[in-house]
Amino acid sequence: MSMFRVFDIAGSAASAQSQRLNTVASNLANADTVAGPDGKAYKARQVVFQTELMGAGGALGPDSAAGVRVSTVREDDTPGRRVHDPKHPAADADGYVTYSNVSAIEEMVNMISASRSYQNNVEVMNTARSLLLKTLQLGQ
Repeated sequence: MSMFRVFDIAGSAASAQSQRLNTVASNLANADTVAGPDGKAYKARQVVFQTELMGAGGALGPDSAAGVRVSTVREDDTPGRRVHDPKHPAADADGYVTYSNVSAIEEMVNMISASRSYQNNVEVMNTARSLLLKTLQLGQ
């Protein structure tokens, strides 16, 4: 495997984590929203990763590697929390308001995990760059 493949692998992982961070931000922005005009509340979204073969024709070989990509962003089907508040303008006939199913605590944990994974992949790329530069300097 070529040393330059490290950049492809870490770059794909950083890109996937970036999309995960954007999804977490969207979830947190909608954590306390109520059902919209269609009567449906915002549903939390989760990023699903998949292994991606990188290299000659996407097949395993001496110059191939496995990276990561986002395969789907799925909605969480957990029902939203219902709060009894008959005076709320979005209350249903029984006086309940349906909020999104986003858990702010879970999303904060998810954000910290994605942020650290992103930082680790950037550090891998910086270390590989530094090693390549030092290798080049050996010949001087």
